[in-house]
Order: sequence, then C-alpha cells, then structure tokens
Amino acid sequence: MDTGGERVDTGGERVDAATEAFVAHRNLLFTVAYEMLGSAADAEDVLQETWLRWAGVDLATVREERAYLVRIVTRQALMRLRALGRRKESYVGPWLPEPLLTAPDVAEDVELAESVSMAMLLVLETLSPTERAVFVLREVFDLDYGEIAEAVGKTQAAVRQIAHRARSHVAARRPRGTVSPAEAQAALRAFQRAVETGDMSRLLDILAPDVVLLADGGGIRRAALEPLVGADAVAGLLGRVDRVTAVIETAQINGHPALIFRRDGEVDTVMAVRVEDGLIAGLYVVRNPEKLGRVERETEVSR
Repeated sequence: MDTGGERVDTGGERVDAATEAFVAHRNLLFTVAYEMLGSAADAEDVLQETWLRWAGVDLATVREERAYLVRIVTRQALMRLRALGRRKESYVGPWLPEPLLTAPDVAEDVELAESVSMAMLLVLETLSPTERAVFVLREVFDLDYGEIAEAVGKTQAAVRQIAHRARSHVAARRPRGTVSPAEAQAALRAFQRAVETGDMSRLLDILAPDVVLLADGGGIRRAALEPLVGADAVAGLLGRVDRVTAVIETAQINGHPALIFRRDGEVDTVMAVRVEDGLIAGLYVVRNPEKLGRVERETEVSR
C-alpha cells in the first residue's frame, strides 16, 4: 500500500487493520470519487488523500468503516471538484470525462453501468458540487440521509431537499430509456463496419437523425470545438476518418460499448456511444492524450 511515505503509527497491527479496511473498500471509494469528478487521475489523488487521513484515525472510535471512509472520500472529492470547476472554465473545446476500460460484467449491473456512463457523468456536470455528491451517494450508493448529511456537512432536512432538487434535475436530462447489452453491441458492430468502410449510406442508417457528437481534444489533439448535431453533420465528419493507418477495436468503456482507435500501436481516440432504439444517438470522442491512460487495462468499479 502506497501511503505517500507516511506511517502515523509504528504498531504493525494498527497499520495492518487500517490497510485491510481501506483495501476492502477501495473499489467503492474510487467509484464514488470518479462519479463525483469524472476524472480517474483526480479520483486516484483523492484516494491517496483519503488514505492519509484514514491512517491517522483511531479505529476504536469508528462504528462503521465503510460509512467513515465514504465520508472522508466525499469531503476530499468535494474540495477537488470545486477546484476542477475553475480549471474547466478555461478548457479548450468540450470537456468529457476520462474514459475507463471496464470489465464486461459492469454492463450487467444496469444501475452501475448507467451511473458511470459518459452520458450520465455529463449530466452530473450540470449539478452543483454538493448536489452532485448528494445525488451520487443517495441514488447510486443508497446511503441513508444521516450518512450523507455527515459527509457533506449539511442537516438531514437540507440533504433531503438537495436530493429532491438534484433528482428532478437529473431526471429531466438523463438519457431516455435503456437498451440491452445485446442491442447495444449489435448497434456498435453496425457502426464499426460503417466507420471502417466509410460507407455514408451505412453511417446514415445507423445514426439517429438527432445524433450528437462531442469531441475532447483538450487543445492538444485536433477535435471539433463545438458539438456536432444531426446525422448528416456527424456522418460527414466520420467519413473523413483515416482508415488506412487506424486499427479499430471494440471495447467496454464506462460500462458501455465503444471503439478504440490505435495508430502505430498507441491509443489515439476513444469513441464511446449511446444507443437509443437501436441507433447511435450520442458519440463521445476523447482524443486528449492526457485522458487515455485508463483504456489499456481494466479499472474496477463497484457499488
């Protein structure tokens, strides 16, 4: 366990107990931080800060380790989220979450897959930091209002109001309906064939009429600086993809089907898709190389 070079207690049993508890809940803590931040790199930093604080806690005073750890990670993530908001104000072009390569079984947990999807993370971006924390802890991780109140430093009555407001906000913006993994994979395969061949007719057949494409190059890689809306505009852009030097693979990104484009063996682009009624309704294209580090190996997410 990397503890940032600090050991706050020389007793082996004390450190081992703290480490054991932290490791047991690590995937949950990472998922909480990631859903609040949309960034795996920042979530890992929050976990490191959480460990440093947890290692100094007197475990004899802790009633429930999971709740205590979630409280620490939430507070750290809230501080990081407010700082990130200022950085995003100067971001070049659309900002998209950092894509994660996830295990196939994540798609089988419909609620978890939706909560980490690119589409849902973008909806969560429209909430205030406290609303986002309350929504994630209540709707995704099913914490009771008392636990959430301690985590965000509000009264239970205030948390209930915040939860209601955030729930209504998300309900008005979240993607419509859900599709089965089989339907999503079928749409992805058809989309992949159309992209690989550059067949405009096939592209127009698989794209929803009101499809939206968002591209994140971070000012480092070439990418559309504004959302593209409509099948004709999106198909026109995809028809210009360099298919000679690109190798296109299918993958599970954030619990949903996606394409990974490699050039010279290196990941060049991640293209996550949102499927509605058998058609591609949303495309989330991440080209910023600073965000492509978590697609070479699976990241464990859990509730």
